[in-house]
Amino acid sequence: MRSRLLAALLSLLAISALPVQAQTSASTEASSIINNGLQKLDVKTGSGKELQSGNIAIVHYTGWIYDSFAPRERGTQFDSSVGRGVFSFPVGAGKVIKGWDQGVVGMKVGGKRTLIVPSEMAYGARGAGAMIPPHSTLIFDIELLDVR
Repeated sequence: MRSRLLAALLSLLAISALPVQAQTSASTEASSIINNGLQKLDVKTGSGKELQSGNIAIVHYTGWIYDSFAPRERGTQFDSSVGRGVFSFPVGAGKVIKGWDQGVVGMKVGGKRTLIVPSEMAYGARGAGAMIPPHSTLIFDIELLDVR
């Protein structure tokens, strides 16, 4: 009797651990964390030229303040190039926030990537005007249109 009870208890424990293991492995496949907590998630892998440091990136983007309670964790939208015109910048030259300089490398033309940028790799303690408060984590959806 005691051995059957122990076997049943062990079976229940093993079954209850399965969803946690599945969730953990799924999340590590979907995104990667690089320097200083920057997270990147490839939503769509492009098939064109690969973006390297030193290239000019031509992108469309939309940026939000991270909000863990908002749908898809996207709080207030603070900027977007969609409908306004493409944005271009030299990758790795320090002309954009560090999270962008590091987070877009390796994208291929036609690809879409989401970046979750910690405050230290964005605007830090100073924030950015009235739209981005100090110490804000930011989310960007980026589409790589061309590489020069």
